[in-house]
Amino acid sequence: MRRELIRAGKIKGIRQLDQIKKVILYLPITTEVMLKAAELWATARKGGYPTAAPDALDGDVILAAQALLLKNEGNEVIIATTNVGHLSRFIDAHEWQNI
Repeated sequence: MRRELIRAGKIKGIRQLDQIKKVILYLPITTEVMLKAAELWATARKGGYPTAAPDALDGDVILAAQALLLKNEGNEVIIATTNVGHLSRFIDAHEWQNI
């Protein structure tokens, strides 16, 4: 979301995201996350439903991997997104406006 707000020059939206950072935990992208993302990427490709171009850094599978690992730790996880189609293949995902 941030990258699109930056691209569009939406300063108010960027400030709102900055405020959310004060109450929402940000997690690092770890080796464990990237290994899980590689598994998801391969599974999606083998199944014929890629989520990005073959040479792209696939943010969808990285996000899904992070969420799945959190879910496996017993956390309730729902991804708020505008890209429900790709992410819901891996984990519970909803349009962010509907959450």
